[in-house]
Amino acid sequence: MTNAALSELVNLSPSQCSRRRAALEQAGVIEGYSARLNAARLGYGLRAIIRVNLSSHGQRKDDDFARFVAAHPQIRSAFSVSGDADYVLDVRVRDLEAFSDFIHRHLLPQPQVAQVRSEIVLRTLKDEKGVAPGLVATSDPG
Repeated sequence: MTNAALSELVNLSPSQCSRRRAALEQAGVIEGYSARLNAARLGYGLRAIIRVNLSSHGQRKDDDFARFVAAHPQIRSAFSVSGDADYVLDVRVRDLEAFSDFIHRHLLPQPQVAQVRSEIVLRTLKDEKGVAPGLVATSDPG
């Protein structure tokens, strides 16, 4: 959005919007800008959520798994979580064959992986990124 369009939306001058945006970027509140690509239209029609349990725990095993995650672009998001899994992965691939290949040739052979449970996403109801504007504090709570 341009500063002029933003200024109309929030009732500030374009120069004020520019200064405030720059301040938010400098403070790290705005981390960057990106284009949202439609994965299905680009040929990546299968999305899966994979829950992974490691065989044992320790810094080396966690670091090894983190390197595995970083090396595989199919893994779009990865989270260390509490609950019945150690990690949850959001994976995008072209089709079921590519998903099977990822699971059997890449994920399961990892020596630190003990158990994998996956769900195929049938329909996306909501897929927002970042923080909703209504959740952003308007004043400093401290």
